[in-house]
Amino acid sequence: MNPHNLLGIPETRLAAEPEVRAALDDARGQREALEAVVIAHPSSSLAWAALAEALEQSASPLEFYAAARVGYHRGLDALRKAGWRGQGPVPWAHEPNRGVLRAFAALSRAAALIGEAGEPERLAELLNDSDPSAIDEIARAVKPAETN
Repeated sequence: MNPHNLLGIPETRLAAEPEVRAALDDARGQREALEAVVIAHPSSSLAWAALAEALEQSASPLEFYAAARVGYHRGLDALRKAGWRGQGPVPWAHEPNRGVLRAFAALSRAAALIGEAGEPERLAELLNDSDPSAIDEIARAVKPAETN
């Protein structure tokens, strides 16, 4: 048994989004291209997370927060659809889960930026409960994107 999953709750593994990944690769972090990906795939937390990450360095804090908040909610929708009931592992190692985890992390940063009390800590706890390695993995994997 996993020491972080004492209840033995099965891992949640989201479905792959190859068309979203390909579109994001083509977008190369460019804001307008990322917005087009989100418009084409509005239910994708991965698309929203990529847009939020791009906005973090180049947009107003509220634009960053708004994109991250939508990514968070789209991620919760996807997790619930996959059987998640508000707890249990969402492993970073399963690549399709990374969009949700990145959206959670982006919202944590955005909430801190606008001074939303308690939200960054709650999201850090959610990330840790999902996968204790996620915060460090996101810090290594997610670099601010170039935007236009």
